[in-house]
Amino acid sequence: MMNGGGMNGGMGGFFGFGFIWILIIIAIIAIVIWMMKPGTSNKPDHTSNTKPLDTLKERLARGEISEEEYDRLKRKLEE
Repeated sequence: MMNGGGMNGGMGGFFGFGFIWILIIIAIIAIVIWMMKPGTSNKPDHTSNTKPLDTLKERLARGEISEEEYDRLKRKLEE
């Protein structure tokens, strides 16, 4: 008198639970990838003054600012 109804119900529950695990694994992978993207690190950026100083040097070389202005702005950036 087996109609197989119990077996199908049990398999449906198993596949539903397996689907949840797949979603959890995908979410974990997505979080890891998101954390590894550039710009999301919590490390201090020691080169943060490099770009402004380079720009300042270029402005001095082009004659846009005087040496006195360069020195003043450089001190300001290094604070």
